[in-house]
Amino acid sequence: MTTSADFSEHSGLLDEQAAYYRARANEYDEWFFRRGRYDRGPEINQQWFREAEEVRLALSAFKPSGQVLELACGTGLWTEQLLSHAAHITAVDAAIEMLSINQARVQSAKVQYVQADLFTWRPTERYDVVFFGFWLSHVPPERFNAFWALVDSALRPKGRVFFVDSRYDPTSSAKDHHLGGAQATTAKRRLNDGREFHVVKVFYEPEALMRELAGLGWDLSINETTHYFIHGHGRRL
Repeated sequence: MTTSADFSEHSGLLDEQAAYYRARANEYDEWFFRRGRYDRGPEINQQWFREAEEVRLALSAFKPSGQVLELACGTGLWTEQLLSHAAHITAVDAAIEMLSINQARVQSAKVQYVQADLFTWRPTERYDVVFFGFWLSHVPPERFNAFWALVDSALRPKGRVFFVDSRYDPTSSAKDHHLGGAQATTAKRRLNDGREFHVVKVFYEPEALMRELAGLGWDLSINETTHYFIHGHGRRL
């Protein structure tokens, strides 16, 4: 997974990815709620929602209690779920537009918002749980180890991690998006106004990802839904 490539190699791509998510903030939820260009018809949409509920139930069973750090918190779809269990959430995202939508949706004094680039940000305290939704797939492969070192640095002893991300399935994205091959590490994304951006997009297979993380000292159980999601939880060995 990791390479010796210079981190600066993807700096332009990461800048473009950050610009994309800032520009996409007001239409981001269309993806999750299967609206507009993401509407694939009743049957496929219902399959998506069934699998999303499966992940939500897994997170509820995990019980992300105590002090929780949410990385790449986005518009708050998962922040809302975390609030059912957490005593306090520190929600971090690079896009102020995402944070504004999140805050308006959640409206909770239990959430502290931090605008920061996750590729340079470092936590100043430790947490009981670190959560990230649909973020790992946007981490370049050569930064994989560094990202998990960040997660480790944010966890208290015996702290836990939970994540959810995308499986490779063409119907998970917009009708006018082309995912490329399952082994691709980048994708081209289009906004409703026609603007196009390139982003990092890595699709993981649970078994391979568990092996990779075990090599870094993590003990995670990773599962997949029928079509659309992978989700994992665990802690440091």
